[in-house]
Amino acid sequence: MGTVRLILGDQLDFGIASLADIDPENDLILMAELKTEATYVKHHKKKIAFIFSAMRHFAEECRLKGWNICYIDYDNPDNKGDFISQLQSVIDVFSPDALCMVEAGEFRLRQIFTEFQLETSLPFEIRKDTRFFTSEERFRDWADGRTQLRMEYFYRELRRETNVLMSEDGTPIGGKWNYDSENRVSPDAKKHIPSPTKIKPDEITKDVIALVVSRFSDHFGSLESFHYAVTRKDALLILDKFIEERLINFGTFQDAMLVDEAWMYHSHIGLYLNIGLLSPKEVVSRAEQAFYEENMPLNSVEGFIRQILGWREYIRGLYWYKMPEYANMNYLGLTAPLPDFYWSAQTDLKCVSHSVAQTRDHAYAHHIQRLMVLGNYALLTGVSPEQLNNWFLSVYVDAYEWVELPNVSGMVLFADGGILASKPYVSGGAYIDRMSNYCGSCKYNVKKKTGENACPFNYLYWNFLMSHEDKFKNNPRMGMMYRTLSKMSDENRNQIQKDSQIWLNADP
Repeated sequence: MGTVRLILGDQLDFGIASLADIDPENDLILMAELKTEATYVKHHKKKIAFIFSAMRHFAEECRLKGWNICYIDYDNPDNKGDFISQLQSVIDVFSPDALCMVEAGEFRLRQIFTEFQLETSLPFEIRKDTRFFTSEERFRDWADGRTQLRMEYFYRELRRETNVLMSEDGTPIGGKWNYDSENRVSPDAKKHIPSPTKIKPDEITKDVIALVVSRFSDHFGSLESFHYAVTRKDALLILDKFIEERLINFGTFQDAMLVDEAWMYHSHIGLYLNIGLLSPKEVVSRAEQAFYEENMPLNSVEGFIRQILGWREYIRGLYWYKMPEYANMNYLGLTAPLPDFYWSAQTDLKCVSHSVAQTRDHAYAHHIQRLMVLGNYALLTGVSPEQLNNWFLSVYVDAYEWVELPNVSGMVLFADGGILASKPYVSGGAYIDRMSNYCGSCKYNVKKKTGENACPFNYLYWNFLMSHEDKFKNNPRMGMMYRTLSKMSDENRNQIQKDSQIWLNADP
């Protein structure tokens, strides 16, 4: 026969390079639901259901095209459990002339396939992933020789290269590269927030949900109210609904958090981008079109585009530029275990408990909940990078290591020592109070800095600054905080340290 073309679970894109020259009569597409991929961390139940259902729908579309496909579902007796064993089994059965795939997006898988490529006697072509705006090589060329790898400057170069939101004279539309100063408005609980677009599960999805109930009952998360898109058609519908209903307020309130409002004005399309149902180029193009043709506000459009053209491209480039050593970085020497309430949501810290409960229910939380609530708390209490990375990779439906690891190790924990971020993203309770309505129903008083019932974020914040003063006191972006710290009385400093030790030694 012809070529076996392996499609991974995050490559559900008919424009992917491995399918560009498919011979429908002689070639065979291979897809498989594998135990190793579902369990190398204990992925959220909704994450597994989403990926398996999207894979099965993609396979059905391949069949409708008349393509030959070998689809190995999870309970298939021929399921070998891992990619290499499955690939070898297909080789033994079908005796293909060659193998073809697009490079894996995660380091561990890319290593596995590269080793197999060297071992097999068959021609095995591993093609570049062309689904991004830029290549790994392009990022490496930009990064080499730089002492600081700041996303903002990479983003500006990509804006110029792609001509996105650019004027004819080569300057950014509106005269500024970003509008962050307009995108940190406190939430308005009285303002109408459109409901998210929900897709009703079809029979394929229902079958997958039943499989997850049966095979992954001990995994974290709820399967109730599964409503994610699992086809490209429905993913496009969700994108269009976001543009139509929520983009207008996305920028202004993108950092805002409200109790019982999991989705706010966010697009929640990262899962579709990362699996291949949407392409970053079409998403950016649609948002830019909304600015020019639908009069969407520039702060919202630019802020949304920056997350994709800027942050997403930058994070992928950094991941491949610094792997594999990036995975083991721990600049601050953090070793504390992940608190149990990151799984149970059983804590009196309302901001944390709401964010964990939302994660449990939806396999989703927006970037400020991840960074400034869950991540902030983990950094202030010294959670180890390994444990926090495993948690983030497990619980979020859009999490793959290439996007999760730099965000957690670099942005959340400063484990890379400043390769990604110019300072650690820590805050006291005041920031959370300003950007949410969590604090009003909390046991702890966000206005109190120390003592009984004081918000733990307050004293843990100053304790963090004291504990790592040798590393950060000369950081220009933290000068104001350390000047404030230097003026504190010994009594106040001692109380901060005392309260922090009580909290860290307790089981809150």
